Amino acid sequence: MELVAGCYEQVLFGFAVHPESEACGDHEQWTLVADFTHHAHTASLSAVAVNSRFVVTGSKDETIHIYDMKKKIEHGALVHHSGTITCLKFYGNRHLISGAEDGLICIWDAKKWECLKSIKAHKGQVTFLSIHPSGKLALSVGTDKTLRTWNLVEGRSAFIKNIKQNAHIVEWSPSGEQYVVIIQNKIDIYHLDTASISGTITNQKRISSVKFLSESVLAVAGDEEVIRFFDCDSLVCLCEFKAHENRVKDMFSFEIPEQHVIVTASSDGFIKMWKLEQDKKVPPSLLCEVNTKARLTCLGVWLAKVPDTKESFPPAAEPSPVSKEQSKTGKKEPGDTVHKDEKQSKPNTKKRSLASDSKKATKESGLVSTKKRKMVEMLEKKRKKKKIKIMQ
Repeated sequence: MELVAGCYEQVLFGFAVHPESEACGDHEQWTLVADFTHHAHTASLSAVAVNSRFVVTGSKDETIHIYDMKKKIEHGALVHHSGTITCLKFYGNRHLISGAEDGLICIWDAKKWECLKSIKAHKGQVTFLSIHPSGKLALSVGTDKTLRTWNLVEGRSAFIKNIKQNAHIVEWSPSGEQYVVIIQNKIDIYHLDTASISGTITNQKRISSVKFLSESVLAVAGDEEVIRFFDCDSLVCLCEFKAHENRVKDMFSFEIPEQHVIVTASSDGFIKMWKLEQDKKVPPSLLCEVNTKARLTCLGVWLAKVPDTKESFPPAAEPSPVSKEQSKTGKKEPGDTVHKDEKQSKPNTKKRSLASDSKKATKESGLVSTKKRKMVEMLEKKRKKKKIKIMQ
């Protein structure tokens, strides 16, 4: 098990987690050991996603970097987007979906690292996306005041719902029977069968991260030191606890045998792991913490030994199970295929260690080395300067 966190200072941190079997009195204690720091991006990190093999990071430098956690080497970079990467989501071990400020949602083959589909998803920026547990649907929100439902089986728009304000987070529940849409400090809870709001929760400050701890319990963090657990049925706050000394930027929850854990990352530089109680009215107890001394922005947990049954999206057959009551405009997004070569390229054996910058990774089909990307950026800048001179 490994915690990975990105920060404003362009660094990706990796910490190995060592759960301790013995307890210190009544309080269980885990240990975090620094494993690596990697500086591949040229701007602050904005998103991170993990599957059973890889960690991917998105940045304001418009690139997605891939790290092989088993071999502990950099695998390369994806350079399709032309704006800050705002969200990254794996579905199983076969697909990655990315969203960015350019308004695009891209579906990637996570084996060959090719862009299978590039969709102009929003008129403005894509701010967040969430994949349904079935893999058949995805929801996205953007700066065009819309909530969009995507048919991932066919790679096209299914429904568009106009909302009054720009939402910045959307999240499916574990069963996929409900989802939440976050606008500033407000949480609207939708049910899939009616596609209408069943309730609204209001947090004290702007919300930065939400995680379902169960089908009905939602952990909420925002621009404050406190984390709250809300009941999505009764809409009441079950408990709240002070997690950090500064605002909480991201959360991640996972279950291992006899343990349900929530991990938090804050602008105060700390990553903390908490043991959740069965009764969510009881605040969690601290398992361990580490000070990165950086302004953290995003967080993930790599679980090496967890089997992943979600290999790929389901085949095209069944229609998407979304209620007809959702606002359907009839506008289908183009969803043009951007990159799908007949000849598949094999990865170059020269990879880069996470601990050093000695070797570079090279790959075709959307996967390029950091050195090549920087050279392209430099040539582009020179071209622009030349154009300006000619115009003058």
